[in-house]
This record gives sequence, C-alpha cells and structure tokens, in this order.
Amino acid sequence: MFNQSKLQAIKAAIVPQNEALPGRNEEMKITAVHAVNNQDMKKSLQANEERIILGMGCFWGAERKLWNTPGVTVTSVGYAGGYTLNPTYEEVCSGATGHAEVVNVIFDRDLTSLDAVLKVFWENHNPAEGMKQGNDIGTQYRSAIYTTDESQQEVVEKSLNAYQKGLVESGYGEITTECAMIDTYYFAEEYHQQYLHKNVNGYCGLKGTGVTCSI
Repeated sequence: MFNQSKLQAIKAAIVPQNEALPGRNEEMKITAVHAVNNQDMKKSLQANEERIILGMGCFWGAERKLWNTPGVTVTSVGYAGGYTLNPTYEEVCSGATGHAEVVNVIFDRDLTSLDAVLKVFWENHNPAEGMKQGNDIGTQYRSAIYTTDESQQEVVEKSLNAYQKGLVESGYGEITTECAMIDTYYFAEEYHQQYLHKNVNGYCGLKGTGVTCSI
C-alpha cells in the first residue's frame, strides 16, 4: 500500500473532482508513430513488456530522457492522474483538470527492470518540490508515479523509501511524488510527442538533484 495520508495531502492541492473541467468523449487524434524509433505508441504489451506512467515536470525533456533509456521500447507523452476526459494542453495548464504531464513508458523486462527505469526517474528531476519542477509551477508539473499493475507497487515503494534516505542525507526534504495505481492515460497533442526530437533546441527544464539512486 502506498502512503495514503501523503496521497490525500497531494490530492488536497489539486482541483476537486466536482470543480474540474468535464472534457469531451472524443480522443486526441495522433498518428501514434514514434518519431524516433517508428514504434507504435498505442501498441499492445508483449509478454516480455511492462508499462509505467511517470511525471517529472514538463514532459518534453522527461520523454527524451526515457526514450534514450536502454530497454525502453516506446514512449509517448500525455496526461494522467486527474479528472477531465480527453483534456487539451491548454486545459491541463489551467490547473482545472487535476492531471499531471506524464510520460507513458513501455519497457522490455528482458533488457531492463522497473528498478532501473525508476532510477532514471529519481535521478533526473527533484521529487521533493511539490506542485512544481524548477521554474515550471503548477499541479500539472508534480512528480508522479502511476503504476499499471499491482506487482509494481511494492517495487515503487521500496525504491521511493531508498531514495528518500539518500535525499535526506543530502539535505533535501521529503519526497512529494504522487504514487497511485491508475488505468486511464490520455495522449497529448501530436506536436508534443517526441517534441525535443522535432525541436532540437526546444525548452528542457529537466534537472536532477545530484543524489544517486541505488538499485
């Protein structure tokens, strides 16, 4: 079980469900072809694959870091953790959807592990910043780990607890990462997908704490 009191505190800072924008039933239309590796971003999981959804602030830099991670099969960017159906980028930026900017990560268990993917997650952003990441401020930039399988939850908890120890020893505060199991992920607009491959000089606010995550 994830820390329920911490999860409740995080949710308290997010727009209440009854005040969130309703959204729409129509799904975001994208080509679904990954611009870097030509993989299908809507592919079904193979027997050796696993999926996890990660929020590390602005999803542009986070996706690039993750698509370059050995063993990761395919990535996409989108919105998760909130209430609005099929939200737009502008709606998410308004703070009225409850969603975080996230990267949907599919990885090959024969080539890497969830622990190794989480190591990249912890080391490449500041998970103790609450509802911001660097200069990017708002609930959509919160640190988040959204599991898609019950077997992932224990791995995430152990990884979080181990990294928390390292952060404290290095003078950082308590991890504010939202950890929850979800089953809904909404694709972001086409122009956001693999943004820093299409715009090589585009904005990237990704920055870690310098604290190493042991696996």
